[in-house]
Amino acid sequence: MGDRVSRQWRLAARPAGMLKESDFVLREEAVPALEGEQVLVRNIYLSLDPTNRIWVNQAESYLPPIQIGEIMRGFAIGVVEESRNSNFHAGDIVQGLIGWQEYAVSNGSGLRILPKDPTIPLTAHFGLFGHIGTTAYFGLLDIGKPKPGETLVVSAAAGAVGSLVGQIGKIKGCRVVGIAGTDEKCRWIKEDLGFDAAINYKTQSVLRSLRRHCSGGVDIYFDNVGGKTLDAVLSHINLKARIVLCGLISQYNATTPEAGLHNISNVLVKRARMEGFIVLDYEHRVEEAVADLTKWLAEGKIQYRIDVVDGLEQAPNVVNRLFDGSNKGKLIVRVSDEPSL
Repeated sequence: MGDRVSRQWRLAARPAGMLKESDFVLREEAVPALEGEQVLVRNIYLSLDPTNRIWVNQAESYLPPIQIGEIMRGFAIGVVEESRNSNFHAGDIVQGLIGWQEYAVSNGSGLRILPKDPTIPLTAHFGLFGHIGTTAYFGLLDIGKPKPGETLVVSAAAGAVGSLVGQIGKIKGCRVVGIAGTDEKCRWIKEDLGFDAAINYKTQSVLRSLRRHCSGGVDIYFDNVGGKTLDAVLSHINLKARIVLCGLISQYNATTPEAGLHNISNVLVKRARMEGFIVLDYEHRVEEAVADLTKWLAEGKIQYRIDVVDGLEQAPNVVNRLFDGSNKGKLIVRVSDEPSL
């Protein structure tokens, strides 16, 4: 490998509130020679996700916390540059937890080889496929179980996951109401994505707007934010409603505990079901989601939007766009150039 060097973001401190660049340290380290069944992956695109904020906390979550000094965990798409593993070959495009670094040495565990299809941009594997698409697909269909004519409410509806959830809901015959944070995002989900109604939670009362747009109540709520928005929706749920807990983004940067839910009793009264899930639970069913999402894309029934920022050095600051609402679509960092296919 010669003198190849990899830049790596490592965790330097446990964050308090929003992530800061000082919570990380950017190091340059020599890429080690491959041993055993290892492969060398060059990172091309790094996905920035709200769960990045969870992983840097001291508390256990669905994955172990990143320890001080460790490389920051992150989903990424890369190209295999060298391989001593018979399952991978130089030139393979792979996806997995490659991390916030330019090069990764791996034994291949957790890496998935992506198909080389010149008609599908690599970024689509974050914007539509990959962990974003499977989150929307299985969260809504497996847990939400939509039926034609039902009312579906989606929070963070202009985000990478929420925008797909709403469109899948329309494909399944639901009436879809989205909650987003700007008028531009509300226009996009209504005019371009086909949502039936949109609520700007920063300028409108979510509680009163739900009363207006969901006069027949809410059958499914796909929750990405938690907090006051979840509480408002709970006051409108119907009998046997399904609440899909995908994320609690409003609480990830909180430095003090939020007040409890005032309307949680409605889950009992309405005999509703509230269920959380993690996309990693569905790794064995990825192809099922990809098949449907590919079909819907070809039929013009679903679309996605990406927000690409250049440079690995941007990651610690750019990730906060997920929490202040300034991102427009799936947030991605371009780490290096794509290989020619």
